[in-house]
Amino acid sequence: MVTFLPSRPGPLADVPAFTRAIGGAESNVACTLAAAGHRARWVSRVGTDGFGDHLLDTVAAYGVDTGAVRRDPHRPTGVYFRTDADRATDAHEVVYYRAGSAASAMSPATVPYATVAGARILHLTGITAALSADCRALLHELTAPRPGRPLVSFDVNHRPALWHDGTAPEVLRDLADRADLVLVGTDEAERLWGTADPAALRALLPGPAALVVKDGARTALVLERTAGPEAPAGPDALTVVPAPRVEVVSAVGAGDAFAAGFLSGTLRGLDARARLRHGHLMAAAALTAPGDLAAPPRRARADRLAALGADAWGRLHLGPGWTSAGTEADEEVRTR
Repeated sequence: MVTFLPSRPGPLADVPAFTRAIGGAESNVACTLAAAGHRARWVSRVGTDGFGDHLLDTVAAYGVDTGAVRRDPHRPTGVYFRTDADRATDAHEVVYYRAGSAASAMSPATVPYATVAGARILHLTGITAALSADCRALLHELTAPRPGRPLVSFDVNHRPALWHDGTAPEVLRDLADRADLVLVGTDEAERLWGTADPAALRALLPGPAALVVKDGARTALVLERTAGPEAPAGPDALTVVPAPRVEVVSAVGAGDAFAAGFLSGTLRGLDARARLRHGHLMAAAALTAPGDLAAPPRRARADRLAALGADAWGRLHLGPGWTSAGTEADEEVRTR
């Protein structure tokens, strides 16, 4: 989508002007992964309008392959307006103009499986499932078991404003349980399924090999299956990593950044603690910058921070500009 960011705090009715940017969970993850040095492809549909031109140009500028994006001459590019308040607060407002958009026309017929078959990881979100019945059918097709399927990552990403038929709990649970890796926030899990308890969520979602549960600014954990699909199931391995202290500029986009950091660690074969820490660091980059996207820390620096001892990690204090300081010295990141 094209995102319109408010020129000042306050309700939408009182904001006099907006700045154009890009947004969208999957494209955010693709852009962040590409900026972090990975090969990424974004698959979508946009209109043949100027907003579609802007989206394609901007996403491609991050290094993302946009060759599989299709232009729809009959439907517009989706847009949305938001306030600068955190989604978790009552002050947050968002208005979507996505009904009938080009992206809402994605379906198994318009996005062939061959488009994504060669990927190591296929990242999907519950936002796409909310756009239309055809989009929902597409996600059902892409998460179907099949030989040689990429590792399917699914971020629940429940957006209540996009769901109008009361089916979100059932649909999102079904899609999540068909994935290999699931990311969910405690707030949305409570809203959808009435619980944020990791053990209860695992009971609801026994299918994924890994379940990541994010508890906002406090902590993130991953429950990982310790036996293969055909072996006797053992207890899940549990890894918990607290979030570093962050001076928040804008909370929007942090979840997508966390997903990108965790997926980056997955692509690199890092252990569970490192994957969670890289998720936290990518989220901190987004939290300390305006807009939905932020430049991630350089890999060498992120690796050094992710390797800190427990005490030093607990003292991390990340503020605006921490990813783009003049040198790579760890001392630039305040520890208190």
